[in-house]
Amino acid sequence: MNTTSLRLSALALLVASLAACSGMSQRDSNTATGAAIGGVAGAVLTGGSTAGTVGGAAVGGIIGNQIDPNKK
Repeated sequence: MNTTSLRLSALALLVASLAACSGMSQRDSNTATGAAIGGVAGAVLTGGSTAGTVGGAAVGGIIGNQIDPNKK
């Protein structure tokens, strides 16, 4: 799979996952968004390796879960 198709697939997955967040709490939405962005970043940075994608999603999900939009 070439880089362009990988990026387009990742973008489509990100858009689909964000659309599914409409009924979630803010924390759940942040977690899902962080996991999606982390998974895409992990895939791009590691050339599409499974370990990089899963690791990026895990780290992104943890970071997204810890974001508090009401914190100043």
